Amino acid sequence: MAAFDAISLVEQCEQQELEAPGGVASPELYKKLLALYLLQNDLNNAKFLWKRIPAAVKTADPELGYIWEIGQNMWQRDFSSSKLYSALNREWSDVIKEIISALSDSIKQRLFQLVGNTYTSIEDDQFASYLGMSKEQAINAVQEEGWSYNSTTQMILPKKPVPSREAPAPSEQQIAQLTEFVAFLEN
Repeated sequence: MAAFDAISLVEQCEQQELEAPGGVASPELYKKLLALYLLQNDLNNAKFLWKRIPAAVKTADPELGYIWEIGQNMWQRDFSSSKLYSALNREWSDVIKEIISALSDSIKQRLFQLVGNTYTSIEDDQFASYLGMSKEQAINAVQEEGWSYNSTTQMILPKKPVPSREAPAPSEQQIAQLTEFVAFLEN
């Protein structure tokens, strides 16, 4: 899979949406932009994009609905849902296939980090359901990640991830910081 720059792609898509004739972009552009927002875990922009896409465009291209189904599961933090993984594993059009593949990898990587930060041990069945994998695939994935697996107790023993120097702030955190800054300036 060729690497791509999601940030510049989002900027290009946003610009194309603004310049769209009649204010309505093509379904392909909306699919790409929605998937890119999800890839960046920018759920607020994804939600607002979904609200501003005209109903006629949503019904004309069912793939838009499938992408939004992924977004809804991400919004609700329902990562153990079979709906999420069945949506991710669909046959996608060439326009967004690469983005959805990167999104799937990104979700799994975030879940590895989440489990690594929150669990000292987790049942293999539960972990496999979080990742939408079979138990065998999950065991192989954790061993590749350098985690331990106890076959007697059927428990996965995560390794704590190395903390990053400074992770980018999620949208909600950025809004809270901006609100505090504006309140400070007003006082």
